[in-house]
Amino acid sequence: MKIGTYIQSALVVTAAALLLSGAAGAQEPGLSKDSIKIGLFGPMSGKALAYGEDPLNAAKMWYDRINKQGGIWGRKIELVQEDDRCAANDVVAAVKKLVEQDKVFMLNGGSCSTATVAAQEYVLRNKVPFVMLNASGDSALYPPTDYIFGAISISQRAVGGTMIDFATRSLKVKKLGYLNHDDAYGAWNLEAAQFMAKEQGATLIVESVNPDITDITAPILKLKASGAEALLVTAYARPATLAIKKAHELGWKTPIVIAVNGIANLVQMVENVGTKEAFKNLYIQELLADVPGGPKLQWVYDMYKTAYPELAKTPDHPSPYMPYGLASAMVVTHALNLAGPQPTREGVAWVLRNLKFESGVMAGPIEFGDNDRAGQESAIFLKFEGEKGVLQPGVYSNKWKYKG
Repeated sequence: MKIGTYIQSALVVTAAALLLSGAAGAQEPGLSKDSIKIGLFGPMSGKALAYGEDPLNAAKMWYDRINKQGGIWGRKIELVQEDDRCAANDVVAAVKKLVEQDKVFMLNGGSCSTATVAAQEYVLRNKVPFVMLNASGDSALYPPTDYIFGAISISQRAVGGTMIDFATRSLKVKKLGYLNHDDAYGAWNLEAAQFMAKEQGATLIVESVNPDITDITAPILKLKASGAEALLVTAYARPATLAIKKAHELGWKTPIVIAVNGIANLVQMVENVGTKEAFKNLYIQELLADVPGGPKLQWVYDMYKTAYPELAKTPDHPSPYMPYGLASAMVVTHALNLAGPQPTREGVAWVLRNLKFESGVMAGPIEFGDNDRAGQESAIFLKFEGEKGVLQPGVYSNKWKYKG
């Protein structure tokens, strides 16, 4: 297969080359005759490790692949890696160190949206191109800026929008129970979900819960009593697991659709729920071009096994989030390639703002634009009965757009 097919006009490439020509590139931070330095960061420890470990691994294996092929315009990629622990203070500290001490050319990192967004002010002030790793990062993407690019996996708005698209078009239901977080993270996906519900002529019944909730009985009872024909859950893994378990205990037989946010470890989820009976009518959102490990993505998993043979033998690896880090690193290398032999930070940021390509990894094209910094806004869905996912027909899209 051809990896990373461009949907890029010759005019854009030529314009980028003209913009970036000259001697300025030689004086750019992190750039030498033989190397280009990239700051890579994500959770390498702490409770959010599962969200970042394998995306970081995947990004590193892609950069290693590029280096083995000769680098970009003759320069090898030099990675400087930092642990952000998915904590806002640690993200800011990591970014400042990478920019000020390590003098990186650009940034690629962040797995948890709220924490990653904390670096926004610093990045914009220092005008450093920043491609998020696997964070959605909506509040740093809307309104759009010149230097921050994210949602390579999917934006939180698109999480909510594609969930509604799937439930109404594939499951054919119009009265939808919607369980989300009661924070900014939950508000992002709810905004597009409400828009899409209106577009599809559906009714949305919303219950918002704290991400640290321990007893989910009340909101599930309310949604069941509402007569909702499906339960859509956009929460993290812990509340999502509680919702599945409680819906089963209450005898709720309607379809349950779990957003990608809640499926960090499906084996663990089944164990925590305690019975596969709870998964008889359950669907999970996926953001890839195929079932994880499916024919279209076999090259990704083969690459991972080659790069991390011992890790690949363990039950938790690769995680469902692994390919997102690969796609994110592909964005960086595509932009650097298009920027030409004398890249500048400003020029790479310009290229990113006009970038569109098929990664061969994600469900839809990775595309930015004049009013858009969210890279990928499509999803597929799998029916998951407790052991493996069965791909459902279709690719589902979010029609919500930022209006400014």
